Amino acid sequence: MMQNLQGLSESQVIARRKRGQGNNVQFQTTRSYLQILRKNAFTFINTVLFAIGIVLILMGQIGDALVTGGLVMMNVVVGVFQEGRAKHKLEQIALLTRPQATIIRSGEEKTVDPDEIVLGDVLVARPGDQIVVDGQIIGDGQIKIDESLLTGESDHVLKQTSDAVYSGSFCVSGTAFYKAQKVGAESLINQLTAKARAFRQIKTPLQRDIDFIIRVLVLLVTQLGLLLAISFAIRDVPLIEGVRVAAVIVALVPQGLFFMTTVAYAMGAVRVSSEGALIQQSNAVESTSHVNMLCLDKTGTLTTNCIKLHAIHPVGTDKAEIQRLLGDYVASTPDANRTTEAIKQACMGQARRAGERVMFSSDHKWSAQTFDDGALRGVYVLGAPEILQPYLQPNNDLIMQTDAWAEQGLRVLLFAHRPDNPPLHNTEGKPQLPSGLIPLAALSFSDELRPEAQETLSRFADLDIQLKIISGDNPHTVAALARQVGFKGDVRAVSGLELSNMDEAQLAEVAKEATIFGRITPQQKEKLVRIFRKQGYHVAMIGDGVNDVLSLKQADVGIAMQSGSQATRSVADIVLLNDSFAALPVAFREGQRIVKGMEDVVRLLLTRTFYVMLLIVATRIVGVAFPVTPKHNSILALLTVGIPILAIAAWARPGAPPRSVLRSTSHFVLPAAFTVSVVALGIYLFYLGMNEDVEIARTALTTATVLCGLMLIPFVEPPTKAWVGGDVLSGDRRPTLLALGMLVLYSVVMVMPSLRNFFELTPMRGLDYLLIGIVVAIWTMLLRYIWRKRLFESLLDPGARDSEI
Repeated sequence: MMQNLQGLSESQVIARRKRGQGNNVQFQTTRSYLQILRKNAFTFINTVLFAIGIVLILMGQIGDALVTGGLVMMNVVVGVFQEGRAKHKLEQIALLTRPQATIIRSGEEKTVDPDEIVLGDVLVARPGDQIVVDGQIIGDGQIKIDESLLTGESDHVLKQTSDAVYSGSFCVSGTAFYKAQKVGAESLINQLTAKARAFRQIKTPLQRDIDFIIRVLVLLVTQLGLLLAISFAIRDVPLIEGVRVAAVIVALVPQGLFFMTTVAYAMGAVRVSSEGALIQQSNAVESTSHVNMLCLDKTGTLTTNCIKLHAIHPVGTDKAEIQRLLGDYVASTPDANRTTEAIKQACMGQARRAGERVMFSSDHKWSAQTFDDGALRGVYVLGAPEILQPYLQPNNDLIMQTDAWAEQGLRVLLFAHRPDNPPLHNTEGKPQLPSGLIPLAALSFSDELRPEAQETLSRFADLDIQLKIISGDNPHTVAALARQVGFKGDVRAVSGLELSNMDEAQLAEVAKEATIFGRITPQQKEKLVRIFRKQGYHVAMIGDGVNDVLSLKQADVGIAMQSGSQATRSVADIVLLNDSFAALPVAFREGQRIVKGMEDVVRLLLTRTFYVMLLIVATRIVGVAFPVTPKHNSILALLTVGIPILAIAAWARPGAPPRSVLRSTSHFVLPAAFTVSVVALGIYLFYLGMNEDVEIARTALTTATVLCGLMLIPFVEPPTKAWVGGDVLSGDRRPTLLALGMLVLYSVVMVMPSLRNFFELTPMRGLDYLLIGIVVAIWTMLLRYIWRKRLFESLLDPGARDSEI
């Protein structure tokens, strides 16, 4: 119904756009390519290493400069490539959720991108639509607006002729036209959309742990560097040697942690997007790994968004007459929704001129219209049975029928009337139901169950995720549907009316015990999510309507349906592109996989950092030559952590995430780092004492640390019970095969003179390799014993009991 509105002509639109009166809105869903490059390239550690590389080039040490800057450049290139690829993929997918607007041009209704709107355009607002520009209501339509993103108030605001509407608000019910008065830079839409879609600057547990690790290591490396600088100044060490040492010291900070976190998030986002879920916040995938409660609505998750009128149960009136009354009622209401559309398909009618109206809202769960027409006279009400029952004349047959339908999982509404036209609003302008309503009929509606719902629910159970269904429908109807799709055991259902009469303690207890919450208002839904979080749950919330916005913002992870309102898509962390929550178990498992993979990455990187640091300190105390050169350090890093952590992160298995990655890795890192440093120092001092050739001693040291580093890889992901010590059995043989591949690669370096000379390694006798191999084998058995008996834990905490993994 366009009320004869013509809108602007195409020539007027072109002229206004030329005058700069267009609504040219740009949506930035991710960082720009320049921002990605800047973040990856110009970190503090990278800048220091680049500077050292330049100094080495100026001193003619081209090889050391290439090694020092080469790993940095590789990290930057891989990081930019991974994030750039994820950005491209995400922006392609994000086009699917870009807001659309309905406008009137030359008397015709068109759906356009918000960029095409110009000043003076006439737009249409229907339930779920976002108000995309600031304007004013024109014509005789009326709508209810959710301005919670603007004001923080959840109350819906009625808008009629001449009332102002603002971009960033959302139409909850009704249909109206509004004229664009502020567009482009003058509109609020850019700011509001940016705020709604912007990443929440809340770091995940993994990000907080990594930040802490980096800060501590930067502090330790800075102190170590200062002490070495003072030592070199006193001993008058040549400048070139000092710069080479500085390159090794700075490289101790595991910049790969930041790099791997970025790569893991990007890879996770791309993987999940291929399964039908758009990640709108980079760390949302990891955040899902902590989810142990999922709140969902019936509609759009257990069922599709398609409903059909199942049956009509007349009360004292001919069924044909009820169908005519229903047809006239829905044809006369501007409040188009799925329910009225289902009635329209089954009941033909014609529009009548209505007087006072109350449009349907999830707050009061009924709609009403008054008529003064020969064919339709009095007030007619359509609403939820439990809401209308106190205002109806008693009818036991009707109650029995509605209860029977609810037990079958059917949605039920009552249609009632009163011959006169009492007011539908109280003195404060709020909707009120008139008493003495005469029941005309009960209506049942069937929901189409999603074919994947049962399998998806079983996958949530496998992930130990507790499910809560929070719906606006009858709790018994929802409970019946829940049983149909596989909810087992005692499914306790509670209604919003019951919750409204409870105090805080009772509400918290019921929230913990109940599974189904029906006839819930948006405020109650938000309150339930808040209670679940207070009870210690990490809550994910799925929503598709404007009434879900508040609860989505309250949840730890907000999830929206693609076909839902623009409001929910804007505030959600994840958007389900195919409207199927079957993609969520994949996302949750991907989050667990990321955390478990990063746990292994942290173990390897910290172990290498600490044993090299301890080795440097020990050699300074003993007073022998610096044990590591930049090239030795580079091959050690490349073979034991550089290549392996990329593969291990990609091969990671899902599992329950630790409460703290730092604490969970200490059992592995401390014994490994300490024992490797002892073995490496012993071999270094042995070869220095044997022939006083520092080059051979450094080669022996590098060989020993490479072997030790490679032996740690099977301990990170134990392929068999024999390797269990630092972690539980995984059964994955790929990391072990990778370690063997890295050993072969190191052997190639030692055999080929050009590679051996480049990395400043010296040939050794076969007996030397055998000796080092025997020492590493003994160290391996000793380290496994230390892990299994938890000797380090017992040493640090005498009260701790020995236990085997």
